[in-house]
Amino acid sequence: MKKSVIVMIIVVVIFPVFCLLCCTRIDAGHEGIKVKQYGTDKGVQDISLVTGRVWYNPLTESVYEFPVFVQTADYNPFTVNARDGSIFTVDPTITFRVIPGKSPEIFKKYRKGIKEITESTLYNYVRDAFRIQFNKYTTDSMISSRENFENAVQKQLSDALFKEGFDLEQLTSGIQYPETITQAIDAKNRAVQQAMQVENELRVTEANAKKLIIQAEAEARANQLRQQSLTPLLIQQQFIEKWDGKTPLYGNSPVFFKSVQ
Repeated sequence: MKKSVIVMIIVVVIFPVFCLLCCTRIDAGHEGIKVKQYGTDKGVQDISLVTGRVWYNPLTESVYEFPVFVQTADYNPFTVNARDGSIFTVDPTITFRVIPGKSPEIFKKYRKGIKEITESTLYNYVRDAFRIQFNKYTTDSMISSRENFENAVQKQLSDALFKEGFDLEQLTSGIQYPETITQAIDAKNRAVQQAMQVENELRVTEANAKKLIIQAEAEARANQLRQQSLTPLLIQQQFIEKWDGKTPLYGNSPVFFKSVQ
C-alpha cells in the first residue's frame, strides 16, 4: 500500500514536470528543428522542420531554434595580400538571414546552432571571398577600381552563402590601406589642393591685371576725349569764366587775353 502511494505521489509530481519539459514553442521569426538523438531513425531521417508548439521526448529528441530574421555579424579585422604583395586590413560586417525552409539542411550539414555557424563557417566564407578577389588585383588596380572589387567580393560571397541556405543582404568591407599607400594618397591630395590654390591665386592675379588694364584704357580714352574737346574757343571761354576782373600780365606788356594757338 505504501509503495502504491509513493508511486502515485511520484507520478503526480513528476508527470506535470515531464510534460512541461516535453513541450516548447517556436517563436515568431524562427524555425524549429526536431532532432532524434537515438533510435533506428538516427542518422537517416532524424531531422524535421517544426513550427508553433512542439511536443517531443526529451530523452530521445532535441529541439533547436533557427532564426530566419535578418541578422548582423561584425567580424574581427584580418589581413589579406594583394597580387603584388601589399597587405590590406579588412574589417567586414555582413547582414544575412537563413532562407526560410533551409534550416533542416543547414543543421544536418553542420550539426551546429546558428551562432556557431555564423562565427565559424560564415566567417571562413567571408575570408575566402576577400582572399580570392585580392589575389586578382594589384594595389593600384584595387584602389582605382574599388567599386568593381567590392562588387566582386559581394557576388562571390553571396553565391557561396546561397548554396549553404543563407541569403546575403549586405556586405561592408571596412578596407584599410597599407600605411605607405595612405601616406602616398595624402601626399597626392595635398599636392592637388596646393595646385588648386595656386591656380585660384593665378586667376585672381589675372583678373586684377585685366581690371588694371581696363582702367588704364578707360583713363587713356578719357584723356584723349578731353584733349579733343579742348578747342581754343573753349579754353578762351573757361578763361573768361574764371577771370577775377583784374588785368592779367603775360610777359613784359599787359594784354587782356592770352593768345591761344
